[in-house]
Amino acid sequence: MNADRLARLRADYADEGLEESAAGDDPIALFARWLDEAVASGLHEPNAMALATAGRDGAPSVRFVLLKGFDERGFCFYTNYESRKSNELAAEPRCGLVFAWHPMGRQVRVEGVASRLSASESDAYFAVRPRESQLGAWASPQSQAVADRAELDRAYTAVGSRFASVDPIPRPPHWGGWRVAPAAVEFWQGRTGRMHDRLRYELTDGGWTRSRLAP
Repeated sequence: MNADRLARLRADYADEGLEESAAGDDPIALFARWLDEAVASGLHEPNAMALATAGRDGAPSVRFVLLKGFDERGFCFYTNYESRKSNELAAEPRCGLVFAWHPMGRQVRVEGVASRLSASESDAYFAVRPRESQLGAWASPQSQAVADRAELDRAYTAVGSRFASVDPIPRPPHWGGWRVAPAAVEFWQGRTGRMHDRLRYELTDGGWTRSRLAP
């Protein structure tokens, strides 16, 4: 696709706005409401979120992960603690999240600091994962180079044999959860004429403060 065709790709957003009176003072409550609406609308994986991290050299990297829990303490996801994302978060815990619900003309951005979940929290989530996913957590050396697909398949088969008579499968020590504690949360609602609504919440000593940003 050439640049001219890309330039002509435009979506017209509905004129459903985001007013301060409807948004309220608590960004976590507003996020919960928007997520419920995204789920109810039938969007594919509405809990998918882009996670942006930075390496030791400051170079950014981004990938999608799945939100598996949230409350006033932050937004949680699970992964291999030896993966690239985990190594980067361990070195630089400041990170960003983005939820993109395009059919609804909505985005949510989160800026915060990541920390590991407790072992008990990671154990509890691992216990309810499908058995196939539990085996995959043991078999995959996430983010490391492998020779080919066959190497991964052999590792998965070996792990399946190892735990064939084990139930429940224990959580691997190198696998668990992260929580991103929000310092700022921004809600974006598409509007006609590109005059979008942007409400940004920032956490201060006195609680959350809200401001409107120009689109």
